[in-house]
Amino acid sequence: MNARERFLETLRFGKPDRPFLMPQWFFPETIERWQSEGLPADVDVDEFFGFDRYETIPVCIGLFPPFKVEVIEETSNKRILIDSDGVKKEEKKPSPSMPRFLEFPLKDRESWENLKAKLDPNSPARYPRWWEDMKRCWKDRDYPLGINAGSFYGWPRNWIGVESFSYLLYDDPDLVADICTYLGDFIVKVIERAVDEVDLDFALMWEDLGFKTGPLISPEMFRKFMLPQYKKVTSFLKAHDIDIILVDSDGMCDLIIPLWIEGGVTGLYPFEVAAGSDAVATREKYGQQLAIIGNIDKRALAKGKKEIEEEVMSKVPQLFASGGYIPFVDHCVPPDAPFENFCYYMDLIEQLGDKAGSGRA
Repeated sequence: MNARERFLETLRFGKPDRPFLMPQWFFPETIERWQSEGLPADVDVDEFFGFDRYETIPVCIGLFPPFKVEVIEETSNKRILIDSDGVKKEEKKPSPSMPRFLEFPLKDRESWENLKAKLDPNSPARYPRWWEDMKRCWKDRDYPLGINAGSFYGWPRNWIGVESFSYLLYDDPDLVADICTYLGDFIVKVIERAVDEVDLDFALMWEDLGFKTGPLISPEMFRKFMLPQYKKVTSFLKAHDIDIILVDSDGMCDLIIPLWIEGGVTGLYPFEVAAGSDAVATREKYGQQLAIIGNIDKRALAKGKKEIEEEVMSKVPQLFASGGYIPFVDHCVPPDAPFENFCYYMDLIEQLGDKAGSGRA
């Protein structure tokens, strides 16, 4: 099988020759460490580890033009800047960490109307200049190709902040409804041309609505504001034969999973172990209603081969056997993971994948 066939068979609970291997996320500092431990500096990392090819088309679906990035203050240990989302924040230096958010561009109805200027679905540069050339290259491809399909919690949360958005759900529900409805219509309008002109395999949505112990929004509020827009976008996609619709959301999301499924989502990742996500229990509960990507505890990679094997063998063989599963470390691989450990992990995954593939032949 080629990568495209393998991807579709895997996520449709079919019979791939082996499960699809999605390119892993890595922190830059992780790659720097590994290059000091034996990873050649002149190789493509995805090719080196044997990941399958997997791409999304370059259509801009976010704020456009983005806010101008502006550094307001900088010292030896921090900097204050305005980022491309218009958020004023303080970042520590030199190591990456969560920033401290100071001010957001979305505050009220007036600022929402101003922000809409950057959410014009007809902005001419949302599609790349050489779009026609790209379409020709995609016609006879042997790898999966998808499209980004937006966000209904994550985007507004980024623009207004977690606390303020949580209050806004109750203090001004009409404004929240207007934001979500606008985003649903906006996303469909932006991606319509691509969906009409390219034979796409999947769509990706992004939320990051999970905290360590549960979602940052109640199921009731999600149902009220976000679910109708999910249905709008996913029904549009499925009407164009795009039946694999994945959501990327960190943290503990169990309470939202049934709503995602109701809204047309068919897969979720990365199933963070530290937040209590359990891929095996999720598979037992939802069966083939939900494909699963991830749930390999990143923390095990920093320990040793024994811990890595225990983590992998506790879930991967069972998930491979049930189908609809792609192994994936449950976020970016951190720099405390030695190169030797990750190579051991990949060797183990490949052995199990080959065994699973031969078992379905």
